[in-house]
Amino acid sequence: MAAPRSNKNLLAVPGVLTDICRYHPSMVAAVIFIILFIATTSVHVFQAAKGRTYYFIPLILGGFFEWIGYVGRALAHSNEHSLGIYILQTLLLLLAPALFAASIYMVLGRLVLLTNSESLAPIRSSRLTKIFVLGDVASFLVQSGGGAMMSNAKSQNSGKTIIIIGLFLQLIFFGVFVVTSAIFHKRLSASPTGESMRVPWKKYIFALYGASVLILIRCVFRVIEFLSGNTGYLAEHEIFLYLFDGVLMLGVMVGFNFVHPGAIIGRNAAKADGIILSDSESMGGLRLERN
Repeated sequence: MAAPRSNKNLLAVPGVLTDICRYHPSMVAAVIFIILFIATTSVHVFQAAKGRTYYFIPLILGGFFEWIGYVGRALAHSNEHSLGIYILQTLLLLLAPALFAASIYMVLGRLVLLTNSESLAPIRSSRLTKIFVLGDVASFLVQSGGGAMMSNAKSQNSGKTIIIIGLFLQLIFFGVFVVTSAIFHKRLSASPTGESMRVPWKKYIFALYGASVLILIRCVFRVIEFLSGNTGYLAEHEIFLYLFDGVLMLGVMVGFNFVHPGAIIGRNAAKADGIILSDSESMGGLRLERN
């Protein structure tokens, strides 16, 4: 990984890729993660097309954000003073997890419907999806606005503050989501429905827990990184970006490659059981149809 650089005139924003960058971005690390994210994203595209799991489109878009973001870091290896490259890699890597979150939220709503256990969910499935996805959209927009402001020297500090607010917003919604999932999990385990006994729903609940924990850890890392500023220890060492962002977000995507909800929550899978979860539901208008 790149060695830290000493410079008294560093900007107060982590990851700035200019001639005052804290380190020389690694080409090798960036290329490795480009390849890995392209691979897992390609598998997700195939899985979504095969199972018609269109609610995973946000996660797939997040995968594109990730590998294109690392392309930006690869380009930064020899273009450290390019503002355009800085904006590209910063925004894309910052925003990708919010897209992952949108798909994760929609999976829980579909699990509630699939197991016919709306009465056991703390929040009605239709409202559940809408509440968390709208919160995710708000977090996405706040972080986008903050990232855009960081491209202007006069508004960099304000942009950093707005990004931190967006990250805290994401942390709050994810925390509430995990609690909501745990309550639903406990209730359904105690009072299983006939439908829940025919599908391995717990496997997918645990997949949601795992992905949520990885994103929560990543958000905490980003908050600490931005609060510490560009002279902080985390911002001085590129390896932390890969360990607490790249590896964790790769784990989210690869995890869902292996435990893909399309196996039980998709139009093709659902038809086999006589139940269709309509894909027109997308942002929360969930409905259950029976053949």
